[in-house]
Amino acid sequence: MKLVVQVKLLPSSEQAAALAATLRTVNALADQVSAQAFEWFGLKPRERALRGVAYGELKDAGLGAQAAQHVIKRVVDAYSSLRGLIDAGVLGGPQARRRRKAESKPITFRSDAAHTYDDRCLSWQVDARTVSIWTTAGRVRGVAFTGSAADLKALAEHRQGESDLVCRDGVFYLLAVCEIPEKPLNAEPADWVGVDRGINNLATTSDGGNYQGRRLQRYRRWQARKRAELQAKKEQGSRSAARRLAKRKQRESRHATQQNHVISKGIVAVAERTGRGIALEQLSGIRERVRLSRDQRATQSSWPFHQLGAFIAYKAHRAGVPFLEVDPAYTSQSCPRCGHVSRKNRPTRDLFCCRRCGLAGPADEVAAVNIRNRARTAWVFVNMPVPHPAGQTRKTRVHARKVKGDAPRHDSQPRREARQGVHGQSPKLSRSRPRS
Repeated sequence: MKLVVQVKLLPSSEQAAALAATLRTVNALADQVSAQAFEWFGLKPRERALRGVAYGELKDAGLGAQAAQHVIKRVVDAYSSLRGLIDAGVLGGPQARRRRKAESKPITFRSDAAHTYDDRCLSWQVDARTVSIWTTAGRVRGVAFTGSAADLKALAEHRQGESDLVCRDGVFYLLAVCEIPEKPLNAEPADWVGVDRGINNLATTSDGGNYQGRRLQRYRRWQARKRAELQAKKEQGSRSAARRLAKRKQRESRHATQQNHVISKGIVAVAERTGRGIALEQLSGIRERVRLSRDQRATQSSWPFHQLGAFIAYKAHRAGVPFLEVDPAYTSQSCPRCGHVSRKNRPTRDLFCCRRCGLAGPADEVAAVNIRNRARTAWVFVNMPVPHPAGQTRKTRVHARKVKGDAPRHDSQPRREARQGVHGQSPKLSRSRPRS
């Protein structure tokens, strides 16, 4: 499977200036090529056609052959992504303001947007932890980088394909694609681990494991208060508040991502050790389906439930653990013992009590058990052998036509051609009994 490994560059001041100038130049030229693509081809540029229009100008601007090709490809990929968003309805209908705005002007690129490098423009010296990279000022050699031990090992053993140069808050990173070998899939899991995701409890397993989100909620509330305080000072003209706001940007997102990595790693480790699969609820489109009060909208919008599910999915895939997403309907209102479904089965948010058989317990744990039970049934259908398209063999089809009074269709194309005399002759065919 493909994974992206990120390493941090440690350039000198001269090297950092060359890298920053390179990103500014290639993104300014990408804006120029994007304007040409929009003028000539609208939202549907093709790489070969756009190369004939823009390649010469990029070469005249000082870019090398490979750098010019990557700029053109970035522009084509950007328009392909925009068409995908439009076709999926993400930007709204034909009369939506966002869609009309996106379709009325060419795509632009940030001055520090990422740029793609291949092995001709970027070479890795993993043992020395340095890279040699192309810039508009020439080849820059000996740029140091660092990363975690696991990332460096994956980089040395499994790196394939292109890499991206990224600049975030003045810090340069390289993102490399690695083809990580997968463990063989456990096609016959002993059982399933149901996982119920939530806001107060980020993840609850059918085994009784509970990953509470109270600490993360307190952290988010504290971050929101600090942002409000710094924003008020910034509006009063405080430069230090503006600098602190820029420094704190994305800090909450990084913290939530780290928590999701820890939770998903623990769940996958338990499933792999016990030989079981992992089952989650299919929660796509939950923001459109659920109506919340105003004070709950910010909490739900900042809840990274999709990221947690994606982390569990790719870690399970890498470890060879079966992974399923099941229908979430009524998992929190169904009794796993008697099957009774009622809203009254959940008198409070944290408690489940069946009105028919009296089964009681934590509501999130009961929902995880229901998810596990549905995964048991779904896995049987996933592994069911594919039936015959007609549901019967040829012999039974011929017999069925005989019963209905139809003639058996055993005359093949070669026999018809032979009877008609393809070469001008009419060969005699023996009237053998047709095979059934």
